[in-house]
Amino acid sequence: MAKQFQSAKKKRMINNTVVHIVLAILAVIWLFPIFWVVLTSFRAEKGSYVSTFLPKAFTLDNYAKLFSDTTILNFPQMFMNTLFIAICSCILSAFYVLAVSYCLSRIKFKLRKPYMNMAMVLGLFPGFMSMIAVYFILKAMGLTEGNLIKLALILCYSGGAGLGFQIAKGFFDTIPAAIDEAALLDGCTRWQIFYKITLPLSKPIIVYTVLTSFMGPWLDFIFARVICRANSDQYTIAIGLWKMLEKEYIDSWYTSFAAGAVLISIPIALLFLFMQKYYVDGISGAVKG
Repeated sequence: MAKQFQSAKKKRMINNTVVHIVLAILAVIWLFPIFWVVLTSFRAEKGSYVSTFLPKAFTLDNYAKLFSDTTILNFPQMFMNTLFIAICSCILSAFYVLAVSYCLSRIKFKLRKPYMNMAMVLGLFPGFMSMIAVYFILKAMGLTEGNLIKLALILCYSGGAGLGFQIAKGFFDTIPAAIDEAALLDGCTRWQIFYKITLPLSKPIIVYTVLTSFMGPWLDFIFARVICRANSDQYTIAIGLWKMLEKEYIDSWYTSFAAGAVLISIPIALLFLFMQKYYVDGISGAVKG
């Protein structure tokens, strides 16, 4: 009996060791490009072709150049354009997704199932397939020139957000319907139940929805490039980083491109760190309940 126990313990230890080694290798593979970009952002040598992995000298000039050299590529303006668009789109998209998900989870109405099936089918097609049609619609409305481009991008990113209700609806389905029924008996309206009862119980899915709603416009390139076109004062960060890799700029802007790639990750990281505590509180509250 003792030998069997020792054998099982040894086998389990070997399995755990192999699993941890595989996970460590995968982690290194995943982190290697990030590590390389960070190193490149501090590289003193200019140009996109270098002979060594580690920089021969480190400098902060690549970061300084992003904010000081605005004659060709105005990074601060691109950053603020993207931040404004991402925040507005995030607020609208998160509200649309949560509202649609709650309605489909709690309210039984005619054509409810056909709508969900239609949304599922439409979700199979990538959004950029409609970008030409969307552009001409926005152009007909006069939203493709000047500062209205920001409004056009916000409408693009948030307009169809309600179709991504599947995950949030699944979460709302786990909340007992008896809570809603008790609130209705106490005289609450559907809106009061939604924002006073359901949302406080749904912190994990709110965090997930806000993060995904923010990352979409923050990192998008295709719609921004099509709608902004030659309006350089309306460029987003994705377009700016892409311009840095064009033939005429790559030699002088390549290391600054890496610095810009590091900087654009900061808002996402801060948003995740800020909202992580609400995610944990929501999970612990759900377990206690």
